[in-house]
Amino acid sequence: MYRVRKQLGCSDSMQQSCKGSPITVAVLDTGIYLHPDLKGRIVGFQDFVNYKSMIYDDSGHGTHVTGCIGGSGLSSGGKYKGIAPQSLFCVGKVLDREGEGSIESMYHGLLWVIQNRLHYHIRILNISVGIGQNGERKRLEEVVGLLEAVWDSGIVVICAAGNAGPENGTISPLGKSRKVITVGCHEGGYFGNRENLCENYSGRGDEKEPFRKPDIVAPGTDIISCNNKGNGYVKKSGTSMATPIVSGAAALLLQKYPYLNNEQVKRKMIYSAKDLGDSWNKQGWGMLDIEKLLD
Repeated sequence: MYRVRKQLGCSDSMQQSCKGSPITVAVLDTGIYLHPDLKGRIVGFQDFVNYKSMIYDDSGHGTHVTGCIGGSGLSSGGKYKGIAPQSLFCVGKVLDREGEGSIESMYHGLLWVIQNRLHYHIRILNISVGIGQNGERKRLEEVVGLLEAVWDSGIVVICAAGNAGPENGTISPLGKSRKVITVGCHEGGYFGNRENLCENYSGRGDEKEPFRKPDIVAPGTDIISCNNKGNGYVKKSGTSMATPIVSGAAALLLQKYPYLNNEQVKRKMIYSAKDLGDSWNKQGWGMLDIEKLLD
């Protein structure tokens, strides 16, 4: 996370300049581990997979994602802190230990977020989860409809583009909605021509659609964040990692300007993005630029 913060212009002084109340971010994922970098800031938890009451993460994916959003960096002397280290977290476990989940668990997770948005003061929803095209089409449409209802309730919804690229039209079904901020991967040349970059398999938009996706891109290759054991860290890659970086930026923005609504957050984010000169269906409006976003 150190190189990501540096790359996107997210300095310590900039983080500290956002002096408003901490923003609550809902995360639908594999759960969350009580990592020292996250401890004390988990305000809500619900398990839609194993229905346990304890807070846990049997995969590590959700903990890594949450650390990207707002880990404090306590265990690393600040090196691996997230983008918005004062954030609060409301976590729904919708994926199992293998990172697999059902349309039903996602549906109930989204419903839970809507029902508890006022209780937990949820301003942002992070979904670093891809849903395939298989399964009952009608139920998938209902999930997308519920996702859009979350947006309509005033929550900034930020979804991963998925890792099914690079073919045209490979955005995850949840990321295709107009009422979300869809995040793809891009390193902006940081690793040169290295193989196995996240941007090479990040989901691509469909050039035939009436609106273009993804909306924005962020780094997603070799991202170091919290693990689900002890007080250490782990390296992961994918649009799942790029997405919480954008969610963290949205949290900083709302912390500094709490009166902004979700539509204003989206517009400010995409209009301040840095054009990388890549194809639209790969980069959207461009690379997240936190320094310009908060200016």
